[in-house]
Amino acid sequence: MTVPTTDPSTTATCGSLRVDGATLHYEVRGRGPLLLLIPGGTGGAAAFDGIVDDLAEEYTVVTYDPRGLARSPLDDPDAAQHVAEHADDALRLLELLSPGEPARAAQVFGSSSGAIVALHLLAAHPDRVARVVAHEPPVVEVLPDAADHRALIARVRATLRTEGLMPAMTVFAAGLRGDGDSVSPRPQDEDDEAAAPAQDDAPTLPPGAAARAERTKAGLPYFVGRIVPAFMSYAPDLRLLEKRSDRLVLAGGEDSRGELPHRSVAFLAERLGAELRHFPGGHVGLTTHPAGFGEALRGALRR
Repeated sequence: MTVPTTDPSTTATCGSLRVDGATLHYEVRGRGPLLLLIPGGTGGAAAFDGIVDDLAEEYTVVTYDPRGLARSPLDDPDAAQHVAEHADDALRLLELLSPGEPARAAQVFGSSSGAIVALHLLAAHPDRVARVVAHEPPVVEVLPDAADHRALIARVRATLRTEGLMPAMTVFAAGLRGDGDSVSPRPQDEDDEAAAPAQDDAPTLPPGAAARAERTKAGLPYFVGRIVPAFMSYAPDLRLLEKRSDRLVLAGGEDSRGELPHRSVAFLAERLGAELRHFPGGHVGLTTHPAGFGEALRGALRR
């Protein structure tokens, strides 16, 4: 069931979609071929604020809050999370907004954990996907040192259980960088849109940005506790992805070479015999370099 409304502040048509175990909030902008944007981290649909309006000049752009985050509540707040289930959510959105025959297959972009969802969507439902652009999916199971990264996930979970959220984020951020340093995570270190704790002397944010920051911060326990362990344990089906590699564009950040998500996508490209494109910025170039990132994405979609 959908409940369409119009948000005058964004010129987006907003709706909700019931899926198994959750209700998804989604937003639609623009006209043209369908482009589904799958966010990573805890940013939700707002993660694409810096690029969505430009993309909407050429595409019908769909953004959404993944199940369990922001405005997409779970029926069971404690439910375990699975990549396949999140990919099925994306499929349900495509079926809702682009019904009919495979000729109306959509283009899909995913970032970080959202890129893992996009990879599974391509492998499992190729008839609905014309092209996937996957930016730094942390598919660490493809790496030859995958056991080390399983140990990282175990440390993050143990730290979250025994010491709390921010110490767990510190371990996670250091693991993503690959340096093992025990330093406090900066916002750009945390997977996509994870926010650092507020400080008394922090500048006052505009109401819209403040609300987004609060949603981002509120999603951290769910992201670190359930999304990170489930998604970074996911092993993509390389055989199916190789068969569909003509519809797959893999991308890394110019500034994140050597970091774990970049290592993962670079090794995946090597395994599939695919080109690795580079987008401006690092793992969160979508946030730090929106203009250049958006232009690189448009180029990848037109490939």
